[in-house]
Amino acid sequence: MDLAHDMLVGFSKSAGLFYLIAMAIVALAYACWPANRDRFDKAARDIVEDEDKPWQ
Repeated sequence: MDLAHDMLVGFSKSAGLFYLIAMAIVALAYACWPANRDRFDKAARDIVEDEDKPWQ
């Protein structure tokens, strides 16, 4: 019974690690995808352009 628990824990740790690595790769690919460049550039400009104006 103890061996089965150790195998399950090892498998879940390995699967979780690979899952997190895969999700990081997907997020990086989404952020670097050429079709999303305009959306991210607009978001970056909106933050900087609105910063120096008074709020009204």
